[in-house]
Amino acid sequence: MKSLSFKTNKMVAFLILLFVSGALFAQDWQSDFEKSKQLAAAENKTIILVFQGSDWCAPCMKLEKEIWQSDEFKAYAKKHFVMQKADFPRKKANKLDDEQDIRNKELAAKYNTKGYFPFVAILDKNGKVLGETGYKKMTPKEYIDHLESFISK
Repeated sequence: MKSLSFKTNKMVAFLILLFVSGALFAQDWQSDFEKSKQLAAAENKTIILVFQGSDWCAPCMKLEKEIWQSDEFKAYAKKHFVMQKADFPRKKANKLDDEQDIRNKELAAKYNTKGYFPFVAILDKNGKVLGETGYKKMTPKEYIDHLESFISK
């Protein structure tokens, strides 16, 4: 019985550690642009506004997997960026609620007028465009440097 209890405690400790480490590196994506601007102003951060087609755009999926989901980018972004996502899924199963769909379309009308996907707008705390980019075959560190190059101009 003692060994079972030890194994159970070990498993619980592992699960707690896994949960905490996941929370530390979780990407905190915003979906409300006004909230993003408030956070950016309060925390003196840059807004990274990402337009993506999460279920149909291959370069969007690559950007998500190679950059946004990397631990290196998540750790950096947590300290330096407010991450705002405007998703435009096509599959019925991934349909956004009407309110979010409208907010995303309003953002696209202002910041992604050419309808590029993926499209990444680098914005100051007031929503002023500092730069624009998209998917690039880079390491997370190179992509961070690329984003920062728009900010330091």
